[in-house]
Amino acid sequence: MKKFVFTARNQSGKLVTGSEEAENSDTLVNRLQLRGLLVTNIKLQPESAASLQPAVKVGAKGKFRRYRVKEEDLLIFGRQLSTALGAGVPLLKSLNIIMRQVPSQRFYEVINAITHDIESGFSFRDAIAKHPKLFSSLWINIVETGEASGSLPVVLERLVTYLEARAASKRKIVSASLYPLILFIVALIAIAVFLCLIIPKFATIFAGFGKKLPLPTLALLKVSNLFSKNFLLLFLGISVTVFLLVKYIKTHAGKMQFDSFVLKAWGLSEFLRLAEIEKFCSGMATLLEAGVPILFALEIAERSSGNLVVQDIIRNIKDNVREGKPLAMPMEESGFFPAMITQMVNIGEEIGELDKMFKKISAFYSELLETKIARLTTLFEPLMLIFMGVVIGGMVIAMFLPIFEMANIGTK
Repeated sequence: MKKFVFTARNQSGKLVTGSEEAENSDTLVNRLQLRGLLVTNIKLQPESAASLQPAVKVGAKGKFRRYRVKEEDLLIFGRQLSTALGAGVPLLKSLNIIMRQVPSQRFYEVINAITHDIESGFSFRDAIAKHPKLFSSLWINIVETGEASGSLPVVLERLVTYLEARAASKRKIVSASLYPLILFIVALIAIAVFLCLIIPKFATIFAGFGKKLPLPTLALLKVSNLFSKNFLLLFLGISVTVFLLVKYIKTHAGKMQFDSFVLKAWGLSEFLRLAEIEKFCSGMATLLEAGVPILFALEIAERSSGNLVVQDIIRNIKDNVREGKPLAMPMEESGFFPAMITQMVNIGEEIGELDKMFKKISAFYSELLETKIARLTTLFEPLMLIFMGVVIGGMVIAMFLPIFEMANIGTK
């Protein structure tokens, strides 16, 4: 049992203060209401709260599989909390049940802290807002809307569905790019082995021929000689260049230039644009469906995008909507969204079903994005094989040309 300090007013309006023990704050509030008291403030007594702090450490060591929090942990947390609240389990009891099942020690500590904050009188929204590294602005605004409307289980269900779709999309992109990336790395290793180990051995053999070598062979020997003798210098130069480039991209100006470049890059621009559009539409659908005001929804969508160019576009749309313009107008003026989207958004605004319209757009572009991923993967694999065949095959032919010429001379 925990001890709480409360302030309440009786039926005549007189202020009443006191302290009582209860399992949680909800139980005590219900008990006081039965006595005809209207609770205005309730918090955990300081010594009681202090006694709970070591709970994370006592007996917890060894039951966790890891310390850090994975994206999967947040998804499971949201799903379990939504289910528990939907079944009528009070928030504090739901958090206590979930807390005992988490595999991450860090997440256990965070949920424990959230529980203590709620017991001390904080709202659930304010409690999770203290942990911005785990709970994004999307989480915070969705929870705030759910608490205000009394539909927290419903909005949590929508949030988790959205986050699961985002995680699934991310996994597909990673899986699709993994095989081509492995092929590219293998090709680079094979080229490095040829240049540094195999070709120098052929060079010693060719030196004994005493004859002029074919032009492709001479060019390859020069490249191999440059590469093998200056390998450390070249490696250091490439490493420093990459390091400086990464540092520059982390600056605002560098990130802006990089984001602008990738949105215009041949072969990638259409795919990345589709990904940003799908992310924007699915996020707006989730937020508007949960009851988040459109300006807040646009602000969250702006912060959710990792591309500064897209952030500027959404910020401009948000500013225009704040001035009273319909959403479809600045979206069309941006030139970033296809005409089909702006027309559907316009219809959604006119009939008052903007969230449903964004949901339909999101479903269409999600399917289109999956098709693009499959096509890019299918196209990239033969291109990598052709690249490996041309480069490595060309190097092998260049090495054997002098031997072929010697064989021809011998037969004559």
